[in-house]
Amino acid sequence: MKSLVLAAGLALAAAPALAQEVNVYSTRQPDLIDPLFERFTEETGIAVNVVFIDKGLIERLRAEGDRTPADLVLTVDIANLSAVVEAGVTQPVESAVIDANIPAEFRDTDNQWFGLTARSRVVYASKERVEAGAITTYEDLADPKWQGKLCTRSGMHNYNIALISAYIAHHGAEAAEEWVKGLKANLARKPQGNDRAQAKAIWSGECDIALGNTYYMGLMLNDPEEAQWADAVNVVYPVFEGGGAHMNVSGVAMTAAAPNRDNALKLMEFLTTEEAQHLYAELNYEFPLKEGVPFSETVAAWGEFEPDSIPLTEVASHRAEALRIVERTGYDE
Repeated sequence: MKSLVLAAGLALAAAPALAQEVNVYSTRQPDLIDPLFERFTEETGIAVNVVFIDKGLIERLRAEGDRTPADLVLTVDIANLSAVVEAGVTQPVESAVIDANIPAEFRDTDNQWFGLTARSRVVYASKERVEAGAITTYEDLADPKWQGKLCTRSGMHNYNIALISAYIAHHGAEAAEEWVKGLKANLARKPQGNDRAQAKAIWSGECDIALGNTYYMGLMLNDPEEAQWADAVNVVYPVFEGGGAHMNVSGVAMTAAAPNRDNALKLMEFLTTEEAQHLYAELNYEFPLKEGVPFSETVAAWGEFEPDSIPLTEVASHRAEALRIVERTGYDE
């Protein structure tokens, strides 16, 4: 039985009643996750009903309160996971299966959220104009030698806020603000577009280096219209001085009022299994979190890297200061 993907404008409560089901609110596009839910249903007989919610997830859960049909929330970025927890709309989950499959640094210390996949914030570097080894650290990006050569999306985007938050965790807020000023001074154009747009800008010659997430490169390389952009760049894994490559996650949390708690837990556990982690890796070009599950061949071709060891909960704690830094520096202006 295939999972049931409902339009965002429809309420899950309006779906036909099923003997065994689990209801998911997701900010992840259906095509990225539906194959996983279909496999879960094949194995368990439990139908997965999904509502895709681009914006207003927390507001919707608050408005529904105890009447919410949602059992699970799927979203990306530690900032979004932390915000859902801070809103008081989730509950802690105890699971020996999840604890065994997902490393502690990718789980909430209070068991409110759990990482499912990881990605790294890397440098896209022009194959033609940037020599190998020219960038080894995130700190390098603020070097004046890159003046007029850097492209990024908005500094206020969660991906960049998380990176700045990690910089604060490593070096403190004052140093982070100077670093952001350095990035701004090196911009080739006003921050704009998504991560794909940064690769396209390198391909077109607007800039030589850019910030982007790893999985976008996999998606572009396997898209006939975008492959030329990805082919124009190398993936470079920078590290923080004294640390590793910045990591972020997609993750899951159980709602406080989950009406199908047992089924929801089964789905959470399934998503951490070797089978599901392998599907994630092959379909979405993300890093599996379960030890021993290999990267896709596309991702493995970019080489090995050292993940940063700072817990994501600590990174998330600096989000407010990171936002203030972007505002004070006028990064997007």
